[in-house]
Amino acid sequence: MTDMAISNAANKQQTEFSARLQKRYAAERRFRAYGLSAIVIAVSILGILLGTISFQGAPAFFQTYIQVDVYFDEAVIDPAGTREERALRTANYQALAKRSLYEIFPDVTERREKRTLSRLLSSGAYRSLSEMVVNDPSIIGTTQSVWLVTSDDIDTFYKGQIDRETVEADRRVKDNEIAWVDALEAEGRIDLQFNTAFFATGDSREPELAGIWGAVVGSFLTLIVTLAVSFPLGVSAAVYLEEFAPKNRWTDLIEVNINNLAAVPSIVFGLLGLAVFLSFFGMPRSAPLVGGLVLALMTLPTIIIATRAALKAVPPSIREAALGVGASDLQVVTHHVLPLAMPGILTGTIIGMAQALGETAPLLMIGMVAFIVDVPSTVTDPSTVLPVQIYIWADSPERAFVAKTSAAIMVLLGFLITMNAVAVMLRKRFERRW
Repeated sequence: MTDMAISNAANKQQTEFSARLQKRYAAERRFRAYGLSAIVIAVSILGILLGTISFQGAPAFFQTYIQVDVYFDEAVIDPAGTREERALRTANYQALAKRSLYEIFPDVTERREKRTLSRLLSSGAYRSLSEMVVNDPSIIGTTQSVWLVTSDDIDTFYKGQIDRETVEADRRVKDNEIAWVDALEAEGRIDLQFNTAFFATGDSREPELAGIWGAVVGSFLTLIVTLAVSFPLGVSAAVYLEEFAPKNRWTDLIEVNINNLAAVPSIVFGLLGLAVFLSFFGMPRSAPLVGGLVLALMTLPTIIIATRAALKAVPPSIREAALGVGASDLQVVTHHVLPLAMPGILTGTIIGMAQALGETAPLLMIGMVAFIVDVPSTVTDPSTVLPVQIYIWADSPERAFVAKTSAAIMVLLGFLITMNAVAVMLRKRFERRW
């Protein structure tokens, strides 16, 4: 009886153990399935997001142009024959372009129809004629075949974003405009071309003329100021706190506040910049200088935390060996510790710069939301940045700005991905395992 009882108890124990083991294995399989499901869902959502942005933004990289034969009439451009640049730039090129367009459609005779026909071309299309004459005055008196940019409505229609089957009263492109576009297409006078102006010009009220170059230059100048201020201050503060500062309640308080500043909403830094840099110091509004200083304040905690983590990762044996051969505390840090920690410091700095590049809220508070057409040349010139440019275009009512907004987002994401990829490569290339 005793042996049988012992055997039964052992079997029962083994059964319970096997059941618990199976439950543990089942829990592990569920955990793996949950993790895999989370990854699949996250990647799917990311794919949908990027796919949507790419689908909406791709048309912005191409622009519709109409080919017209323009006679550069000297009586219109330069009747005095002086060939002065001011006269060449201020000539009535709009009349020349309209005349060429009317010659393609000689049956359009009514004044109202002519006015509608002229709206096939963008209001800024005539600037290209001005630039042609200024660059080469010898074309005056000749006829040149020129591709002129269309209006945003015609561009949107030609890209297939306006359905011609829609009732005429419900669409911006009317039946006669559609007929003219079809006629131009039949003659090979209308075509989609790569939109170089999108990457070479500044902002505009006209969607077909708007570009991101001004915002790109503004972002670059702003990041230069941010890096020039935040990197030396952040690294110096981190080195002092980690290597030289005494460990007491004051340094503990500073560390706590630095960690808290890293979690402060970015708009708070914008309010600080508005109160200090603009109101108190009177710095220029909408300037990359002010934007860079505000973003530097926001980036400092990130750089300090990353630098301290990189300094802590250096083994104490490095410091002890340097001290053992007679190096001073400053020499230990500058000649040994800091160079070994520099890959981690650079990685944290690049991530901080990428975060600053994507910020909008603090820059809105200092006036960088203003409509800026000109491309800035210095850090004190009025400017905007890519995130703010995206915000402005997203708030515009014209349908063509939807594609512009998505295209600008694609460019911004490209910069962010590049910066983060550089950070990863630096870490992998220079990281040391102790």
